Amino acid sequence: MAEGEKSLNGLELSKEWREAVDSAAELLRYLREQVPQIYCLEKESSPQEEEELVQNRLLHPLECFLFGEDPQEGLEKLKQGSTSSQLCGRVFKEGETVYSCRDCAIDPTCVLCMDCFQDSVHKGHRYKMHASSGGGFCDCGDVEAWKIGPCCSKHDPGVTASMVTDECVLEPGLYECAKKLFQVLLHYITDLLVWEESFELSGELQPRVKEDAYYCVLYNDEHHSYEHVIYTLQRSVNCDLAEAQTQTALIDKEGRRAVKKGTLRSCQQAKDLIKSNSEHISLQPLRVEILHSAVMAHQSFALRLGSWFQQIIGYSVGFRQAFCQVALEPSTERDRPCLISRLMLHDARMYKGARKIVHELIFCSLLMETECKRLFAIEFTKHYKQLQKDFINDDHERSISITALSVQIFTVPTLARQLIEEGNVIKVIVDTVMDLLREHLDANNRFHFQGYNSDKFFRIQVIFHDLRYILISKPSLWTEELRKQFLEGFKVFLGLLNCMQGMEEVKRQFGQHIEVEPEWEAGFSIQIQLRHILAMFQDWCSCDDKILLLAFEECLKALLRCNNQPFHSEATDYYMCKHILHVRPYKVSQEPVSIHLPISRLLASLYVHLCRMGTMERLQESVDPESFDYTQFVEYPLRCVVLAAQVTAEMWRRNGLSLVSQIYYYQDVKCRDEMYDKDILMLQIAASKMDPNHFLMLILLRFELFEIFNGSCSSKDQEILKQWNRLTEEMLYLLIIIVGERYVPGISQVTKEDVTMREVIHLLCIEPMAHSSLVKGLPENESHETGLETVISKVANFKKPGVSGHGLYEVKKECLAEFNPFFYHYSKSQHSKAEDSQKKRRAQEGNDKALRPPVPPPFCPAFSSIVRLLCCDVLIHVLRRVLQRAVEDRAAQWTEAMIQRALHLIGQGLLEEKTQLEDSTVEEVTFDFSLKARRIGSEHGKSVFHLLSKVKAVPSLEAQKDMIKWILQMFEVVKCLREKSSPTASMSMETTKPEESAQDKEKAERKRKAEAAKLHRQKIMAQMSAMQKNFIESNKMLYENMPESGVQGEPVTTTESCAMEQKELCVAVGPHRGSTPTEREVLTCILCQEEQEVAAQAPAMVLTACVQRSTVLTQCRGKTLSNKAEGSSYPLFMPPELAVGTHIGTCGHVMHATCWQKYFEAIQNTTRNRLHAELIIDLENGEYLCPLCKSLCNTVVPLIPLEPLTLNYENAEIVGQHLSLSRWIQILSARIKGLKSVSQDTESNSDDGDLGLCGEGQPDFRSILSFGVQEPRKFSDSIAEMLVVCATTVHRVGLQTAPNELCPYVPVMAWNTCAFTIQAIENILQGEDKPLFGSLQNRQLAGLKAAVQFSAAQRLKSSQAVVQRHFTDMLGVLLPALGRENTPSLLEVDFFHLLVGLVLSVPSLYQEEAVDLQPSSVSSAYNHLHILHLVTMAHLLQVILSSTDFPAVAGGEEGEEARAAAELYATVSQHTEGRLSPDVSGSSVADRVRRGITPFLRCAALFFNGLTGVPPPEELSSTAVTSQGQMEALCSYLALPPNVFQLFQEHKETVTPLLESWCGSSAITKVLKGEIQTIRYPRRRNHLIELPEDYSALLNQASHFQCPKSTDDDRKHPTLCLFCGVMLCSQSVCCQTQLDGDDVGACTAHAATCGAGVGMFLRIRECEVILMASKTRGSTYPAPYLDDYGETDPQLGRGNPLHLCPERYRKLNQLWQQHCILEEIARSLEVVNIMFAFEWQML
Repeated sequence: MAEGEKSLNGLELSKEWREAVDSAAELLRYLREQVPQIYCLEKESSPQEEEELVQNRLLHPLECFLFGEDPQEGLEKLKQGSTSSQLCGRVFKEGETVYSCRDCAIDPTCVLCMDCFQDSVHKGHRYKMHASSGGGFCDCGDVEAWKIGPCCSKHDPGVTASMVTDECVLEPGLYECAKKLFQVLLHYITDLLVWEESFELSGELQPRVKEDAYYCVLYNDEHHSYEHVIYTLQRSVNCDLAEAQTQTALIDKEGRRAVKKGTLRSCQQAKDLIKSNSEHISLQPLRVEILHSAVMAHQSFALRLGSWFQQIIGYSVGFRQAFCQVALEPSTERDRPCLISRLMLHDARMYKGARKIVHELIFCSLLMETECKRLFAIEFTKHYKQLQKDFINDDHERSISITALSVQIFTVPTLARQLIEEGNVIKVIVDTVMDLLREHLDANNRFHFQGYNSDKFFRIQVIFHDLRYILISKPSLWTEELRKQFLEGFKVFLGLLNCMQGMEEVKRQFGQHIEVEPEWEAGFSIQIQLRHILAMFQDWCSCDDKILLLAFEECLKALLRCNNQPFHSEATDYYMCKHILHVRPYKVSQEPVSIHLPISRLLASLYVHLCRMGTMERLQESVDPESFDYTQFVEYPLRCVVLAAQVTAEMWRRNGLSLVSQIYYYQDVKCRDEMYDKDILMLQIAASKMDPNHFLMLILLRFELFEIFNGSCSSKDQEILKQWNRLTEEMLYLLIIIVGERYVPGISQVTKEDVTMREVIHLLCIEPMAHSSLVKGLPENESHETGLETVISKVANFKKPGVSGHGLYEVKKECLAEFNPFFYHYSKSQHSKAEDSQKKRRAQEGNDKALRPPVPPPFCPAFSSIVRLLCCDVLIHVLRRVLQRAVEDRAAQWTEAMIQRALHLIGQGLLEEKTQLEDSTVEEVTFDFSLKARRIGSEHGKSVFHLLSKVKAVPSLEAQKDMIKWILQMFEVVKCLREKSSPTASMSMETTKPEESAQDKEKAERKRKAEAAKLHRQKIMAQMSAMQKNFIESNKMLYENMPESGVQGEPVTTTESCAMEQKELCVAVGPHRGSTPTEREVLTCILCQEEQEVAAQAPAMVLTACVQRSTVLTQCRGKTLSNKAEGSSYPLFMPPELAVGTHIGTCGHVMHATCWQKYFEAIQNTTRNRLHAELIIDLENGEYLCPLCKSLCNTVVPLIPLEPLTLNYENAEIVGQHLSLSRWIQILSARIKGLKSVSQDTESNSDDGDLGLCGEGQPDFRSILSFGVQEPRKFSDSIAEMLVVCATTVHRVGLQTAPNELCPYVPVMAWNTCAFTIQAIENILQGEDKPLFGSLQNRQLAGLKAAVQFSAAQRLKSSQAVVQRHFTDMLGVLLPALGRENTPSLLEVDFFHLLVGLVLSVPSLYQEEAVDLQPSSVSSAYNHLHILHLVTMAHLLQVILSSTDFPAVAGGEEGEEARAAAELYATVSQHTEGRLSPDVSGSSVADRVRRGITPFLRCAALFFNGLTGVPPPEELSSTAVTSQGQMEALCSYLALPPNVFQLFQEHKETVTPLLESWCGSSAITKVLKGEIQTIRYPRRRNHLIELPEDYSALLNQASHFQCPKSTDDDRKHPTLCLFCGVMLCSQSVCCQTQLDGDDVGACTAHAATCGAGVGMFLRIRECEVILMASKTRGSTYPAPYLDDYGETDPQLGRGNPLHLCPERYRKLNQLWQQHCILEEIARSLEVVNIMFAFEWQML
């Protein structure tokens, strides 16, 4: 009925409105009445109630008005007629994963959402993933965004339709009605969202009665912190902390919040208080407004209408077009912009929530329609400057500013062109930047950024992104209008560069160090922003001849205009080698110089483009290139290069770090493209156009070396001489670069690919590198591409990574010929590294060490004259001078580096000459380097050639010998080419022949030595082998009796008895037990380095150890065990689920107990003073790091030697005849009963079991003693003390209680820990398919033995009565007659834990009042045998009872084992009242039982081996033995029959009644009825969950993850537990819980139950594994996902496709299984020195 009423009212209302004269006024009148009745009422209603009222009273009538009928029916009609949109348009939330295709995207901003990507063709391409910063939208369906595959399968229209159909799809009436309604509502929304505090409501909305109800509204800002706001609220509006926190969180999320409601006066008071309180904390007050309740109500509804509009627009394209028309309609009032512009212009003053709604509205309407997008873009550009200025003054992030929409408009190629043509958007953007940076201009119209505001400056830089977006795709077709507007924009851009040319000059400091470091980062950050923009402008210019010429002219004019840095003196003449240079003097070291020369560099680049396109000739029509003054062009770039050289020569040390940083960036990969490289380019241009001698003289002048090479200047000052040397090195290096660096398209005929290849080769010549390192070392283009993938396979081989590390690329041999030791992009350190590694490589290959200059590609014609530098007089003069100094060996006037560079230059000259002579006839070649080098100089009369031969003899130039030798050979080759004779005939004997023969001799000598060494080695090996054999022969007996020795595999050929003995040795239990090996164990303390034998009476030696709770073996993940649980028999009985165990592990390092105690005390004292040390080690809980390997430890285990036991086999036989199992049970029962009666008698006197054991109990009370007793072992005090230390830790950690060494459970926990540790080790060995013995690491083996001996010694330290009680209780499981009411049934205990407990506690029964006794070796042997037999039978029954699905009996012959199994099964079936189906296949029972009890037997073997030290049979140390063979070996080692079912037959009389009572337990009946679930055997092996091979599948899973506790769309961190596969919402307030009184995050809370405090999580969006241990400790670990280059990608920084690496995941699994997570965390925390601790508990 309510539904019908609602429709009726809505339809009636809408009808009234439609019929009204002014329906707009009617609508508003209705809103005036209804809205304040729903929102902002006296009594706050719940969000659900409010939403219901809004739907019924407001939105429903509006929808009825829109459709003119019931909205449901109207919608149905619409759906039939409309088609779905081809555009996806999904708006991204912050942190959502988006995908871009590197092969098909027009630019990197084109992205797909997860769903579209999964259904697109791009999944198989080279894609990239990254986290969205929020605010963008999916470009699926946008034809202009993709080269191919613009649509995914969902959005593919099937036919190639245009982007969206332009014709209207609505009926005209509906369209008109929609327009009318949208106009009213959009006006309403706009008016309310651009509301100012002082505004009054418009007449239509003015309430009839204005109540005195106001709200004090607090707005969000980015200036005040959370704490500030919480403090202010507590002080100002009297709310408690929790409420203030909630309010603050909501203010941050929504942007504003009403913090007080009341009269105008009370709100005014609150406002004043908030302002004054917030001003106290930070100088800026919080923004607070007082709004009338009616205004608040209407504003709330306006926001609700925003999301309603999105819903309506989504119904039909027609509605969307109607909305766009209304939004963009010019206003009727003059000077008032359209509605959407009003919203945009007010954006910076709106609060977060409102902004989000407006932006989403724009996304789903204006940006989804081609024509509307164009009109919107024009509006946006029109207001661009104002919007950016508002953004600069706003303090919200860019992602929630309207300016962020520029990326949606400016990156569309067609729109960008239109905006340039119609709105000259380039000029608009650059003007905006200039307006904002104008305040930083100095008197010379250049930028000076001292004291700038970094936040504001960062915001201004963002504007450069928009310029980059506009230029990102070059036009294929130029119109006249586009040319005109582009040039206009280019001129304005030159104006910006003009203000940068020569900015922030530096002047060399003399005398004292600079006091204030000048500001340099701002200039460089602009330079970095402009780097791609400059390249793009050049690309645009180069794709049209006309534009290129005009741009060059403009640039030239700009350069000539701004060369305003005056020279301070007139030009003078300089003379050298009969050449005169007329130039103005200038010294970089004395006058101001700037590193910023963007116009000079742009000009150089455009010049090369002109040459490359052959447009140079056309330039002459307007400008005469001959009139260019190249000295003027080159002046500033040359000063820059000289500045860098002088900084390297340490001449500017007093100018501080800022200059060093500038020079670093100038040559660094981030900036060098548009800085250093372009300066070199300008030098090359000048070198190609100037007289080479003049050019070199200019370089010498600017390097301030002119006088030195002219011989008219000398100095004795060592510092100055050192500077001159460094400058000479740098100057020669510059010449090498100018002549040799030709890998620039336009300088020589190379492509961009060739350039990248050369860069990669040179990077790989330093060392093999990972893909990511290569990418970092290469310059990126505007699309963030380096071009590496296209070339890498041509120049390098990939080497896959192992379990750690990453894949590496190694340079191919054939590419090494291109290696240039003076590659101009090498930093100093890279240069020396590359040189060393190449010399090393050449030496390994047996080559000489000469690093020859590579043969460069020939220059293009325009630059071919550069090579004249090599053969000009000045250079020959310089070379001669440099070599002369070395020959004369004037110590302080030359360096090896100088000679190395000179030799390289000579090599370049000879190679050039050789190439020219080979390519053309001698007569045509004018390049005469070799002739000039041989020519005798004017002074001193030495030629370069002659000096070279002498330099060779300089002892300190030994390293350059090979290079000189090669150069002299090259001289010969060139000479022969000139004389047209073959080189070998005329090669002068004295230079080459002796050398060659010497080299051959050297090789032969090396070979001979190697052979001799090889023979010597073989001889020694043979001798050793003979000695070994001899020793084995002479000690045959020793080797035969020691099965673990190296020759155990040799067959024993002695008598049978010996073989028998050998066999006996391999039994660990019972009367045939082998004897304990009596080896002395001498160990060295890692702290004091002294040796000591491990002995019971000696001072204690201890092993470092770590005790931790563990769920590695759990069969019920998530369930926690607690000894406090009602009715729980834990810890005395371990339930079979092994929910939580206690594990003890060690790193295997040994110390004296006293040394350890001193070390531990020292650590406690020093660590207390260390910052954040408590994050690594928890001192309160006794933690410390192993002094040697830094493993985390929390206790020590005393090393106890094995008890030396030898059995008298005859005695054992005699005892065995009397002590059958039944007799043993009787004796034990009698003893237990006697002990009970004694303890009851004496209970009133004493609780101590040592008293009153002589009572007159049963006559058989002492018969247990008659089978042999002996004195118990005595331990030294220090061992006893360490036993207590270890036991207390095990008890404290295992039970999570306070330390209490008197707790009766202390011994139990020691036994449990021993048992669990053995089970964990067996689990690892089984999982890795390793043999049971012989494959453990030393540390595991040492730990295992120590743990067994430690737990065995526990009973000596505990009250005997307690241990006796424990023994009795445990035995009660096996002998129900002794049991109590709460003794668990067979199916409720883990039998291996029980076995360990019984074996280690049985000696306590031998205790007498007056004397301490323990069983003799014979007694022990039988105790162990009978306990093991009983426990094995019980476990066997447990396996049968927990497996009820045996196949029915099958025909055919069954073996003895199968018959015995069937017989047992039948018996059990009878005892369980036929609940087990009687007819089952015996062989299947036998098979299931064998598999089920194997883990138990394997654990028992490890335990008895640790307890007795009896060596195991060989079969257990090999994997080659079959499972049957292993089973037999296990049984023989444990003195069990090979067919375990025989046990039941052997002990039939004893076991039959036991079987009956075992099966009669009520718990078993429940299990068989199926009421209780039970564990199946063998237990399930735990391993980490399975992960998908492709990482995007995980990201997909994360994107669909819904936080269980919150519905908002805030960024979540989905985190996967690798133990159980649960997805958690990490690091989020919504999922915080309380754990032991502390607030903890979802992961910490989960780890507490899932991993007993230990956790391993994969943070999906961050692509990293988190290891956790306890609440406060954790560390990150690389995820097991690698990209195609063998690298992990934390934070998805690179975004390459990732795939699971099984080896690494296996390693993580091992880390968990081996209980090494704590150790890993401690190690990583030790390495990373944390200043600010990360709150792991909040994860």
